[in-house]
Amino acid sequence: MSELITAELVDLDLSAATKDAAARSLAERMVAAHRVTDLDGFLADVAAREAQMPTGLDGGIGIPHCRSEHVSAPTLAFGRSARGIDFGAADGPADLIFLIAAPAGADDDHLTILSGLARRLMDPEFTAALRAGDDPGTVAALIRGEEPAPETGAAPEAGTPEPADVPEAKAPGAEAPERAASPTDDGDDAPFRIVAVTSCPTGIAHTYMAAESLTAAGRAEGVEVTVETQGSAGFSKLDPAVIAAADAVIWAHDVEVREKARFRGKPLVDVGVKAGINRPSELIAEARRKAERGEISAVPEGGDGPEAGDGGGSGADGAHFGVRLRTYLMSGVSYMVPFVAAGGLLIALSFAIGGYEIVDAKSVADHFVWGQADSWAALLNQIGSAAFGFLVPVLAGYIAYGMADRPALVPGFVGGAIALTVEAGFLGGLVAGLLAGAVVMAIQRVPVHPTLRGIMPVLVIPLIASAVVGFLMFIVVGKPIAALQGALTDWLNGLSGSNAVILGVVLGLMMCFDMGGPLNKVAYAFAVGGLADPTDGSLKVMAAVMAAGMVPPLALALATTVRKKLFTRTERENGRAAWVLGASFITEGAIPFAAADPLRVIPSVMAGGAVTGALSMAFGCTLRAPHGGIFVVPLIGEPFLYLLAIAAGTLVATALVVLLKGARRTTAVPAGEAAAPEARVGATA
Repeated sequence: MSELITAELVDLDLSAATKDAAARSLAERMVAAHRVTDLDGFLADVAAREAQMPTGLDGGIGIPHCRSEHVSAPTLAFGRSARGIDFGAADGPADLIFLIAAPAGADDDHLTILSGLARRLMDPEFTAALRAGDDPGTVAALIRGEEPAPETGAAPEAGTPEPADVPEAKAPGAEAPERAASPTDDGDDAPFRIVAVTSCPTGIAHTYMAAESLTAAGRAEGVEVTVETQGSAGFSKLDPAVIAAADAVIWAHDVEVREKARFRGKPLVDVGVKAGINRPSELIAEARRKAERGEISAVPEGGDGPEAGDGGGSGADGAHFGVRLRTYLMSGVSYMVPFVAAGGLLIALSFAIGGYEIVDAKSVADHFVWGQADSWAALLNQIGSAAFGFLVPVLAGYIAYGMADRPALVPGFVGGAIALTVEAGFLGGLVAGLLAGAVVMAIQRVPVHPTLRGIMPVLVIPLIASAVVGFLMFIVVGKPIAALQGALTDWLNGLSGSNAVILGVVLGLMMCFDMGGPLNKVAYAFAVGGLADPTDGSLKVMAAVMAAGMVPPLALALATTVRKKLFTRTERENGRAAWVLGASFITEGAIPFAAADPLRVIPSVMAGGAVTGALSMAFGCTLRAPHGGIFVVPLIGEPFLYLLAIAAGTLVATALVVLLKGARRTTAVPAGEAAAPEARVGATA
């Protein structure tokens, strides 16, 4: 692993307070080492991966990771945080953070080594050595495998993973003859046998950590667990004899299990990959119970796609489809937001300089006077408008990209451009992206002669998919979607009085319920989508969403200031950071408080967010920028009333938090100190 991490990629005093800040800090080291070519592009890929599933693990570990075209060489960066950073683990913040960057076409050798690291993270002696290390070079050597962890013996040579670090390609085959010899042996000495499949969206870390966790739990309980890892380092199928001899099956996966029919007729436990990491013993016990009851799962013949249900009784496939759909949509939104931010701020600045009538100015290509403020305002407005022109095509293109990779970019962009042509707007972009991704995925399933494979992704697929998507958008779905988009726009523009207030309440509740989770993202995506075709109504929605999203961290910051005794020392420290996070519209700053005391904190901040959203809509505040917090207040319509709405919601939330926490106290000892010496962190954005 010598080429993957060096002392310069190790930060033993990581000062970041949030997972986004931690990723940026470590990614900047990768940029300095010439391993990452585009910082913002890479961070967008990390965020898109994080949106699929939080990367925090029990035991204080965070492993943000992704494949990215902005990575020039497989790279690891390691940071150690004294304060802890929320990566969504159930047991609290992470102090060991690994940022794993893999190129889009990383070779199997590097990915095998990365999977080996993921397995080693399950070893408490290894993580203890990382926490004790005081020299970046020594820690880098330990991660590379050149330094032994205390009491564990020498690690393998750099770049040569030990056998346990390699995916289970060899183990199943090696054990197959012995197992096949007596597949029906039910003697008293015969161990209970389980075969498992682990997989995650990226296939770099969680896949192999779940495999190691299940294997270790099986050893501890006297159960034979043989794991097939369907990850980036390869897909080596379990020997059929091993499957035949198994008493039960465990699937710990967040992407479709390949070739499901192999496991038909076995008791099946079907869960997400993080369950395989965090509670392997429970899964093994459940598998044994199902086997004792004689439960048989109806896995269908063939089919690895979404339509191939597992019949395992968990409903996992449906949930997985929902997660994937949200991931596809948020991938498009994440790529669209920078265009919205740049275009929206430029247009807002143009209005601040030249007034709203600047939209009627002549083209600056034909008429520009250096000394006139109006010419500069017109320039900013027209540049911003040009940026806005990309919103829907970018949205559609990257939704399709998230579904079917690069071959889907062209039909996605084409479909998005057609959505603009037929005036289908943001909704048309969503549909066009999903159509393009689905069409490309369908084409990719068609068997082709090997001689054609080279031109399929660059010629055949874009050509056919663009024609199909264009036909569907122009002839079939474009006009109905345009009518729906027009109705939505008219509804937003017609909002007034109680209707606007009710929408503000709903948006405020959504922004504050999970503070960066799915509901929060839905409300935010709805607001950002409105900026693609800005109207007075959509600008009011954006203002209400941002205002409500600022309330939770600001309220908890204020509460820790006015009633310190109700909070632990860690929470009071988090409260100081929450001032800045709230002011910057980073709702996640309230998550540590919500996770430590959800029944009191979440309802309180929801009430405050509802008040703020309602007041913002009632005051008629507008906003063209999708982010920025108080730093874009000069660009907000009715800025003083906007700040008043935020202040009112913050005071309401603070009062409720203090009231509910104060009512809980039954002794002179601070309730927070007695009940929860450390703030625990659960959810994430």
